[in-house]
Amino acid sequence: MNTLTASYIARGETWLLITTLAYFLMNGAQLFETAVIVPKWSQHPPASLHYFKAPYDLDLKTFWIIIHSLHEITFILAIVFCWHIDPIRNWLLVLFAIHFAVRVWTLTYFAPNIIAFQAIANGAPEPAGLVARAHQWRFLNCIRVGIFIAVSFGLLPLCSTIMRLKAA
Repeated sequence: MNTLTASYIARGETWLLITTLAYFLMNGAQLFETAVIVPKWSQHPPASLHYFKAPYDLDLKTFWIIIHSLHEITFILAIVFCWHIDPIRNWLLVLFAIHFAVRVWTLTYFAPNIIAFQAIANGAPEPAGLVARAHQWRFLNCIRVGIFIAVSFGLLPLCSTIMRLKAA
């Protein structure tokens, strides 16, 4: 690590701090959605699915696509700019792998199901077991948000490490 320049460490620190901040902001939105919005629409479907009824439906798809995309760009930039700082790079890769796995879970389970709930609110046939399905979505969402929060907190020791490197 003695061959790392101060400017290299500073760039790494900047992107690591940006991605950490972005992750915590994203998780704040996830916590709000999980604590306030999800309990409302999942409480007693199909009646509670009115939150998804057009034309004034609650559609957070655009928000989540933008926020996740921006965050993932900053995460990748943090990895790129910390690449030669071994302990930070290695932990960033581990945390990104966990993040990526949860994003795949989001795209394969959560997104298709929320789209189905929105369709039911707008006239699609109601499947058997709708209440159980909505409650399972809500429960699994809490696990998903918990994992994202754990990744956020996993970034904090890396920020501390890079700040110590910069100060050395």
